[in-house]
Amino acid sequence: MLLLVARKMGNKAFFLSFLTGFALILSLEFASAQMVPAIFVFGDSLVDVGNNNKLPVSVAKANFPHNGIDFPTKKATGRFSNGKNAADFLAQKVGLPTSPAYLSVSPKSTSSFMTGASFASGGAGIFNGTDRTLGQSIPLTKQVGYYESVYDNLIQQQGLSGAQKRLSKSLFAIVIGSNDIFDYSGSSDLQKESTPQQYVDSMRLYASGARKFVFAGIGPIGCIPAQRIKSQTDHGCNEGSNLMAVSYNKGLNSMLRELKSNLTAISYSYFDTYSLLLNIIQNPATYGFAEAEAACCGRGKLNAQIPCLPVAKYCPSRRDHVFWDLYHPTEATAAILVDAIFDGPKQYAFPMNVRQLVTV
Repeated sequence: MLLLVARKMGNKAFFLSFLTGFALILSLEFASAQMVPAIFVFGDSLVDVGNNNKLPVSVAKANFPHNGIDFPTKKATGRFSNGKNAADFLAQKVGLPTSPAYLSVSPKSTSSFMTGASFASGGAGIFNGTDRTLGQSIPLTKQVGYYESVYDNLIQQQGLSGAQKRLSKSLFAIVIGSNDIFDYSGSSDLQKESTPQQYVDSMRLYASGARKFVFAGIGPIGCIPAQRIKSQTDHGCNEGSNLMAVSYNKGLNSMLRELKSNLTAISYSYFDTYSLLLNIIQNPATYGFAEAEAACCGRGKLNAQIPCLPVAKYCPSRRDHVFWDLYHPTEATAAILVDAIFDGPKQYAFPMNVRQLVTV
């Protein structure tokens, strides 16, 4: 039948028509799968998709091998991972392309932000004083400032009512806090102000249209390879760092409940990164992993004394490792974490998971 149609139309005209129709079908399928208008991402290296590539003097970058070895392009992109990170997987879940790195988009191409933007930056913290060691990143307060510029642009494009309607249905994902704890013990200034209240105070997002939030708690950072090598005996987890993470998460949860009681229009999903990631580390085989202590890429003890630089070695099977480098999870670990926050039980995602959040 197709051949008969092709003869009547002419081969060239037929194939052009066929390709147009096929593209239309794909676009309709994508639109039906799209669950939210946009995702705006704030955070640190766990969700950075390339902003730090544009910071001229920052040493917190991942735009070199062996990062990206399992990314679809097989090239380093600025993600601190062997492949995709949590921001990529969350976007996939809701039927959107990954939100572009804010600094990588030309000021003349602001329409690129219609499906969201990523402001996340490797080394970033809640406090402006975080990241003294690495030298340069985009702190949370500045990330929010960048978002406010995007908000103003959306108003220009869609009008105030249109922009607010779009943003009220969008997701605002926030993954940050680990770097503040890393810096906490060595900074008396941070100790004086180290409270998650700063986290909430810096969130001017509500006034700029945000209503649906995804908050990720801090994981068991005392169990990352960089912390384990500090133990001179058994390379066990640094319980001091873990206790600080637990304390921070409790404080953040308490403040989120208070925030919800004061701003009833917001909805949120909090992800207990700590509990799930600790379970993965303690029971790696259950999740398909063979190595939960050493990094895949690096050098020295647990591949954690030298970062994942081009001179480092890397494991042949990244799927076997929980950690990619001395700080960050592998693509496989990130996928498991996002599966849990999106569809997981209240054990890990509460008061609702992200699938439930998008329907509110």
